[in-house]
Amino acid sequence: MVLNLILVASLLALLYAGCLAFYILRQDPGNKKMQEIADAIAQGAKAYLLRQNTTIAVVTIVLAGIIWYLLGMTTALTFVLGAFLSAVAGFIGMMISVKANVRTAQAANKGLREAMDLGFKGGTVTGMAVVGLGLLGISLLFGVYNDPKAIIGFGFGASLISLFARVGGGIYTKGADVGADLVGKVEKGIPEDDPRNPAVIADNVGDNVGDCAGMAADLFESYSVTLIAAMLLGLSIVGSMPNAVIYPMALGGVAILASILGTFVVRTDDKNKIWSALNRGILVTALLSAVGFYFVTVLLMGSMAFFYAALTGLAVTVAIGQIVEYYTSADKKPTQDVSEASTTGSGTNIIMGLAVGMESTLLPVLVICAGIFASFYFAGVYGIAVAAMAMLAMTGIVVSVDSFGPITDNAGGIAEMSNLPEKVRENTDALDAVGNTTKAVTKGFAIGGAALAALSLFVAYSEEVGLTIINILDHRVVIGLFIGGVLPFVFSSMTMRAVGRAAKLIVEEVRRQYREIKGIMERKAKPDYARCVDISTKAAINELIVPGLIAVLSPLAVGLLLGPAALGGMLAGAIITGLLMAIMMTTGGATWDNAKKYIEKGAYGGKGSEAHKAAVVGDTVGDPFKDTAGPALNPLIKVVNTIALLAAGLILTYGLF
Repeated sequence: MVLNLILVASLLALLYAGCLAFYILRQDPGNKKMQEIADAIAQGAKAYLLRQNTTIAVVTIVLAGIIWYLLGMTTALTFVLGAFLSAVAGFIGMMISVKANVRTAQAANKGLREAMDLGFKGGTVTGMAVVGLGLLGISLLFGVYNDPKAIIGFGFGASLISLFARVGGGIYTKGADVGADLVGKVEKGIPEDDPRNPAVIADNVGDNVGDCAGMAADLFESYSVTLIAAMLLGLSIVGSMPNAVIYPMALGGVAILASILGTFVVRTDDKNKIWSALNRGILVTALLSAVGFYFVTVLLMGSMAFFYAALTGLAVTVAIGQIVEYYTSADKKPTQDVSEASTTGSGTNIIMGLAVGMESTLLPVLVICAGIFASFYFAGVYGIAVAAMAMLAMTGIVVSVDSFGPITDNAGGIAEMSNLPEKVRENTDALDAVGNTTKAVTKGFAIGGAALAALSLFVAYSEEVGLTIINILDHRVVIGLFIGGVLPFVFSSMTMRAVGRAAKLIVEEVRRQYREIKGIMERKAKPDYARCVDISTKAAINELIVPGLIAVLSPLAVGLLLGPAALGGMLAGAIITGLLMAIMMTTGGATWDNAKKYIEKGAYGGKGSEAHKAAVVGDTVGDPFKDTAGPALNPLIKVVNTIALLAAGLILTYGLF
């Protein structure tokens, strides 16, 4: 009976997403020029995603064969299903984004309220698709196998797609963005989204493949692996609590209903209250989820200890959101400090941005530590998993708020390139400015969720291999700790280098077009947008495989060569350094971006000033921080933990120690 209700909740999320998508597609897509630009963005996004998914499909098929041989047919099939649904979630996110962007730009003709409403509805389609597909897939598999151990492969499939989507999408979007900014803004002094910039379409495509498809796959994975980990840990107490396995799924179902209701309170016509409206949706969802969690806990568990653990997860979600908003909002001191530092050059801007990014790790880590302590106090190790699930249960509303960002960013670009009236650009600029904060808050949520999810997976792995304690005086464990600690640094280096190489190719191409195609700057000739799209696509596809293989092979190598305890040390090291680096890079990058936008609003000389040029350089450094390397660390730390859990039996059987 309970499982049937969970299935209904997941289907309701998908139905709501479908109704919103139908509504969006019926809206006015604007004039012919707007539609031409939107079609170019859509075609570029589709072309990239097709090539990315083709590449990933080959890897998936090969891995499925290996998993079938080593771990059996069931794990292989659930692995393929997890990968498929993750790819579908990303595809839905991207497709609705490229349809909603031009319609949001057109709605901005009517007013801010109309544009915000349409942009947020577009984001909500993605949010509901992510949680609907995640809960549907896992609940169906549990209904078939009645054993969470049988569906670990689903989490690995989701993790694999998430890793590739984050890495590939991040390289694409930031390679195009950085290349476009360095030549367009710095060298030519033209505005962002100026149609005279040959990389402008590639930049807008990147918003969709990185921030929509990438984020959707990322949080689909977080949602799925957290749910599976909580169900696995529920097995340890199922003797005294018969519903401990199904309880995490019930929390997800309740939060879907709360998220749907939460979307109805997100509206405003005041440019100064856009973030307040979006934040109201998150807070209302948290409140309604808390009420629902109470009744579900009474019904299934009969102990308030689990309810308190769930409340802890909700509190961590809200707290991290507020902290990240403080560090990244243009209205707050950290961002304004970076803006002020720009008045003395790009060097001081970068120094201040790095300092703010490093400082921003403290409060989120303390909040996560408090959440771990409280949830363990209430309900033990299972309580930590419940808190993580309660946090990730809000994925629907959080992804809705996040996807609002790239949709409004694209809407602003379309308005600029279509020469729409100034009032339209004012409305889209106001939405876009808040969109930077929403993306930063969502990344903070994703990082916090990744930390708790990885911890739950880590505990599940420890139980699977029989580790009750990890002795840090054991030389093999110390080796594992160091390998795990350095892994996020090496991984980030590879993704940052990839962005640098992709941006170099774009810079060279844009410069070539300015040299060889006469009349671009005078608007007498049209740039070759397709060439930049193709360069970004090839660069991203060529760069995404090696980082993914490192993430998959590292835990296997450590576990087989050094033993399960050493692998436990590696997992611990990867979680700690991965968490800190992810917070530092994503928050610092968003701070740099909003510091630039704060100057563009008129501070310290405004656009074209020396402070603005310095801030553009800082933003260029921050771009791969916040949209490539930082977010890619989320799936990294979950992939290594999922691989460890999946391969636990192989490590015990074939390991050297």
